[in-house]
Amino acid sequence: MADTAPPFAIDEKTPVPKDGSAHESNTTETDSHDVASSQIDTDLGSKVTRKIDIALLPLLGMMYLLAFLDRTNIATAKLNGFEADLHMPSSGYNTALWVFYLPFVLLEVPCNLILGRRGVRPAYWLGGIIFILGITSMCQGLTRSAGGLYACRALMGAVEAGVQPGAALLMAQYYRRVEFAPRFSFFICCALIGNTFSAFLAYAISHMDGVHGLEGWRWIFILEGIVTGCFGIVLGIFTPSWPEKAHFLNESEREVLLRRLEIERGKENLDMQNVNWIKCMLNWKTWAITLVFFCCDMSAASTVSFSPTILSQLGYSGNRANVMLIPIYLVGAFIMVSSGWIAGRINNRSGVIAFGAAMSIVGWAIQRAQVQPAGVRYFGLYMIYWGANIQMPNCVAWFHSNVVGRPEKAVGMAIIAGFGNSCNFVASNVFITSEAPRYPTAFSTGLAIQSLGFVSCLTLAGFFFIQNKKAGTQKYYL
Repeated sequence: MADTAPPFAIDEKTPVPKDGSAHESNTTETDSHDVASSQIDTDLGSKVTRKIDIALLPLLGMMYLLAFLDRTNIATAKLNGFEADLHMPSSGYNTALWVFYLPFVLLEVPCNLILGRRGVRPAYWLGGIIFILGITSMCQGLTRSAGGLYACRALMGAVEAGVQPGAALLMAQYYRRVEFAPRFSFFICCALIGNTFSAFLAYAISHMDGVHGLEGWRWIFILEGIVTGCFGIVLGIFTPSWPEKAHFLNESEREVLLRRLEIERGKENLDMQNVNWIKCMLNWKTWAITLVFFCCDMSAASTVSFSPTILSQLGYSGNRANVMLIPIYLVGAFIMVSSGWIAGRINNRSGVIAFGAAMSIVGWAIQRAQVQPAGVRYFGLYMIYWGANIQMPNCVAWFHSNVVGRPEKAVGMAIIAGFGNSCNFVASNVFITSEAPRYPTAFSTGLAIQSLGFVSCLTLAGFFFIQNKKAGTQKYYL
């Protein structure tokens, strides 16, 4: 297969199973992969990949940017005094965080099962989710009590549960293993861009304090919610369907796409009606990778939710604390995309994940040991967040490389996104207000969890390596 346009140009040279199983058969290597690949017009294959990129990535990327912006703008609103205006208790901010993640975690698997059912169009599903998310996000700016805020956050969590796993499932149906990692890194990277926008917008919108009698923090929720709701309509119109019904490809291009996927995956199971869901949910590879994702998400969740507070308590003003987060997010976005490209280039996800985990461990250790000078703590935030950005997309890509079948991926990606993100419950409860600014409980917990992720990644990769050696073929992808 010819290279696609950089930076996504990577050739697939690794033999793959032909029976559609989750890479656990003992099929010996043959030359059938190369023979079949040569039957496809390489120029047309490159054209198809570029068309998929244009049709999918901008829409899904903007969707995730806005969804993540609405999820995390509460951190910047906190610096603009919404706790006092809503008469929230000392633990109110932490409560507002975890009530979002309770339905968010529980509903991710059901959401993907609905999306994967026959007759459900991704455009209507994802577009509807984002439209409702925008409305509920806007309502945060209209509430007059802490209870009203908690209700809005819980509803947002229920709605947003279908965003990341739904987008990941749709992308996984279009891209081969070697193509998926850099593109999913781009998708997750859009969340970092959302964080950057959040810091910029919070700084600008906070100056609207008093406009129409509303506090500045209310305008943060209202204006960003309106934009999200409007984009939901755009998604409902333009989001592509599944590959076998891709409207942006002509008949010959669809044949090329489906043939390429069949060469890599075999006759993949697309039926969502007659599925052993218990077997899908108990796939040990899914849960092993979910553990690694859970540990790295502790680093991401803590940085996003509590970095503004940490910086303000180290002596930086509210607005300056927001602005100082911008370079962390911008450089983090570059590192995330680069790590996905490198992992695909060297055909090794686990090594890249372990490297990212080591970076985060260094950052957590700095935070645990040091309070002053503030610049050292600031550098520690860089290390924690950059390490998390390296790990997260590559964990999902690692799963995608080792599991096939639409039902299996629908369930597995939802489990990773749902239970992996449940680390937000930990992050939202270990930053104890009375322990500021040292936060010994939070930083000790973060250090321990990220260390567990590092060990888990190396253990799983070692097991895969040994099994491949015993089988004499590539049963598992590192």
